[in-house]
Amino acid sequence: MGVRRRMALLPVLAVVAAVLAGCGIRPTEVPTDFGPAPSRARCSLAGTDVTTQSTGGMPVRVFLLCGSSLVTVDRTVRVPEGDSEAAQRVLVAQALLDELARTPSTAAKEAGYTTHVRPGTKVSGPRRGDPEDTLRLSSAPGDLSAYAFAQIVCTFSDSEAAEGDGSVILGGPQGDSLRRYECTEEVRARPGTGEPPSREVGTG
Repeated sequence: MGVRRRMALLPVLAVVAAVLAGCGIRPTEVPTDFGPAPSRARCSLAGTDVTTQSTGGMPVRVFLLCGSSLVTVDRTVRVPEGDSEAAQRVLVAQALLDELARTPSTAAKEAGYTTHVRPGTKVSGPRRGDPEDTLRLSSAPGDLSAYAFAQIVCTFSDSEAAEGDGSVILGGPQGDSLRRYECTEEVRARPGTGEPPSREVGTG
């Protein structure tokens, strides 16, 4: 097609496009990438994460990661009755660990929630000579990722597994030294930057 003929067609094409637009028909356009569709607001899992609840259990809060911070999520767990206060503390702690290791629900994942606590993580009570409120993990604290350990410390300290002051005594499975850990604002805001503040606890 010659240049003059193409130039002559331009006003006609403009009129056709205007008519199509007036009739509600959009002319074909080159697709434009406006980015992905808006996703669920991050870290805004409203209410209890109902997909992981157990009916008729004990309401608890666990700390999951969202972005670079720890955020609480409401859960409900079934905890059998222990035959002593120390045994009950261990049962509660194990139920919390199981919840921390559970894969977040689809809704939680879409909101940005993750967990670094591995399935199969266990907890036991004090060994001979340990303070009665000691909790010993199946992995030494130093063998856990900073994120996973922060999740555990903050979840335990906010539960019946902790002492009245919110601190928790933790150690590894063997004769590892024990330390009393605290969940602080700094830990919740930057869980991967270091170990939660602690002090050494003597054993008998």
